[in-house]
Amino acid sequence: MMDAILQERVLENKDWATVLFVLSFVLIAVARTSFESRFSDFMRLLFSDKYNKIYKDSSHLMSWFNIALFVVQLISLAFFAQLILAYFGYVSKADWVLYIQIVTLIGVFILSKYLIEKIIATSFNMEEFVEQYNLQKVNYRTYISLLLLPINVFLFYNDNVSIMVIYVLIGIVLVANLLTYLNSLKIYQNLIIGKLFYFILYLCALEIAPYYFIYYWFTRS
Repeated sequence: MMDAILQERVLENKDWATVLFVLSFVLIAVARTSFESRFSDFMRLLFSDKYNKIYKDSSHLMSWFNIALFVVQLISLAFFAQLILAYFGYVSKADWVLYIQIVTLIGVFILSKYLIEKIIATSFNMEEFVEQYNLQKVNYRTYISLLLLPINVFLFYNDNVSIMVIYVLIGIVLVANLLTYLNSLKIYQNLIIGKLFYFILYLCALEIAPYYFIYYWFTRS
């Protein structure tokens, strides 16, 4: 008689992710309902620059519309980062403790970078330019995060995704971010030329160095 071999079955708890996905869609629905016209202009950001022109004042950066979508942005970016790491075999995509660490890291990084940029902009008398430049970057980053949200849902609940699909998604996100930077540079080229030296310092210190250090820290660890 053959002995039965018992194998432990590990069930991953995904309820926390479901709650966050539902929360994200609720926040989007609230933003769409409360700011219907603004949300409509925002969703056409890929095809029209109308939203950036209307809401270019820095006071809009701390509006409830942006705050709600900023929360969605953090949730979406953290999920995307953890899912990418999971598909390369570094972590588990259902690890909620790791997710908290990632979302905290991204939140602290974005807010710290924003505060440092404010200080440097004030020091070099570039406050108006940096505020508008930052606001436009936030708009595009939020837009990309919203597009990533349904992709995150698909990747999280689907375990049979080809690694080639992951590479394609990473490539699309990188190209999209590069295009948004180039578009911002094109729009503000006259202001940049007038303060070219300070802008190069700003670019090296706050747009290149932080991401290089994150990459260096990740590869070393």
